[in-house]
Amino acid sequence: MTTATAGLSMSPAIDPVRWPGLTTRRARARRVVEGALARRIFLSAVKRLPVRVQLGREAIVGGAAVDPTAPLMVIERPDAFFEAVGANGLIGFGESYMAGDWNAEDLGGLLEVFAAQMATLIPEPLQKLRAVYVARMPHTEKNSTANTRNNIARHYDLSNDMFATFLDSTLSYSSALFAGDEQRGGPVAGEAVTVSRPASAPAWDDLAEAQGRKVERMLDSAGVGEGSRVLEIGTGWGELAIRAARRGATVLSVTLSSEQQALARERIAAAGFAEQVDVELLDYRLVEGKFDAVVSVEMIEAVGHEYWGEYFRKIDSVLAAGGKVAIQAITMPHDRMLATRYTYTWIHKYIFPGGFLPSTQAIVDVNRAQTSLRVSERLSFGQHYGETLRLWDERFLGALERVHQLGFDEVFDRMWHFYLEYSRAGFRSGYLDVQQLVLQREGGR
Repeated sequence: MTTATAGLSMSPAIDPVRWPGLTTRRARARRVVEGALARRIFLSAVKRLPVRVQLGREAIVGGAAVDPTAPLMVIERPDAFFEAVGANGLIGFGESYMAGDWNAEDLGGLLEVFAAQMATLIPEPLQKLRAVYVARMPHTEKNSTANTRNNIARHYDLSNDMFATFLDSTLSYSSALFAGDEQRGGPVAGEAVTVSRPASAPAWDDLAEAQGRKVERMLDSAGVGEGSRVLEIGTGWGELAIRAARRGATVLSVTLSSEQQALARERIAAAGFAEQVDVELLDYRLVEGKFDAVVSVEMIEAVGHEYWGEYFRKIDSVLAAGGKVAIQAITMPHDRMLATRYTYTWIHKYIFPGGFLPSTQAIVDVNRAQTSLRVSERLSFGQHYGETLRLWDERFLGALERVHQLGFDEVFDRMWHFYLEYSRAGFRSGYLDVQQLVLQREGGR
């Protein structure tokens, strides 16, 4: 076990009340059949990949079985693992890690290999049957006005103190932008792309400055300055609103997290900007007024693909003449977005109910079809998110004693570690990206 994961229990005690998904079992006969099929598919896939997989006490298999440096996955309880995957696919894969059925010293490296091959892990004939065997999102988790607050609360109202165990002093829960050279890329949908990579592997002490750099760049892109009327969709813990107010702007920031609202108001007041910033517990769809700038950091991921049009139409309707919109968004490839938009995943079930990642093309298309807004600028910095997540995960694992004092258990430890490394793998492999996009009306109207 590595030093980084030394605090994780390899066989956590599972509370059936807190974790019903890990203790509910299907009929044994069905599980055996599904497990046998999952074993065949999984072992066939790993033989093509640069990983090592150890099945209990059996020999190591995989495309890199003889390479001692390749990521090693140790399946402690093969029957339980394959039955979980057979019954629930990728949800079962994540749940099996939470339960301690399998372990990996380099969890991020292992998941990065899988993420890089995401589109081809499952045989093509079975991919065509996706609609038959994958789970669908429960109706209660779709981001209607009736459901959205509960979806947000399940994640962001976990505990401000828990989030503080791994976030930096800015309490920014989104990708940082580290120092590095920017390069002009090729055109996508007619807009210029700018790509930036970290200059070197950042350290923890670099994170707060990099988060500030990210926020300031967004405010610059939206033209926020003295006298600007700013709408922020998704408050976080108030860092962007504070920085906008410091520039002389007035800010309406809306959130659906009561925990975030309380702490954001406290931080804003402590910074001396209570008169300039109003933090409201309000669905973005209910915002009224006109604003010179609309900013939103990694909130579109919680909107749901059925509501992207409504989200951008609302922004269009409240944006004053000549105003700008700056959005930071996690994006995925358009073909994978289309293939997975109705899939219910482990991330939905345990981390972000109702969430879904857009593609760049989807953002461009929905605005062309439904609003007067057009994407005029994009900055891509996915590798920066990989580094941000690495720093968060290291900090979280180093704070497990404090996490337990807050009432979270060993299964939560494994769940959160898996979530952070699962996400990091997506960015490191290039499967996911994070972008800052500027939108405005054609001709600056």
